[in-house]
Amino acid sequence: MFQIRLHGRGGQGVVTAAEMLSIAGFIEGKHAQAFPSFGSERTGAPVVSFCRLDDKEIRRREPILEPDCLIIQDPTLFHALDVFQGLKADGFVLINTTKDWHELGIADKVSHLPRGHVVGVNATALAKQHVGRPVPNAALLGGFAAITGEIHLESVEKAIATKFSGPVAAGNIAAAQAAYAAALGKDLENA
Repeated sequence: MFQIRLHGRGGQGVVTAAEMLSIAGFIEGKHAQAFPSFGSERTGAPVVSFCRLDDKEIRRREPILEPDCLIIQDPTLFHALDVFQGLKADGFVLINTTKDWHELGIADKVSHLPRGHVVGVNATALAKQHVGRPVPNAALLGGFAAITGEIHLESVEKAIATKFSGPVAAGNIAAAQAAYAAALGKDLENA
């Protein structure tokens, strides 16, 4: 089972990202599960969402405490929460940022991870460019496909097309494609 925990703020599409990730898993014939966890339902409040992907039926229903991958939509959360809690020793971290891990102040949290497992993508800029709004969720799913190999970019594109339509779908697909390209072979330490 591959477990993903997504961290962001209300209004960034954290819940939608987990849902689209599970749809991408279904498209590939996997069993998938996505669900959110949030307190105050207001824009800007911290939001956590979860997604599990597996080749067999998923019976677990509890929040993910030991993720294989973290997707961080808002790096300001590093100063508010321990987003790295429980991350597996060989886990992946995808961050919506242009900064390296030293600038972000997270070197002590990620320096032990394998090379190429901590990647930054400027998903907000890609979303603004392709969608016209600063919502990084779909772009980060392209980055997830690139760094983990757990799902294919084509499945992400199809999942986006099931959630959105018209120009919004096309823009989000373009943002995911751009993030995929940006994330390939990129290590945040060397950003």
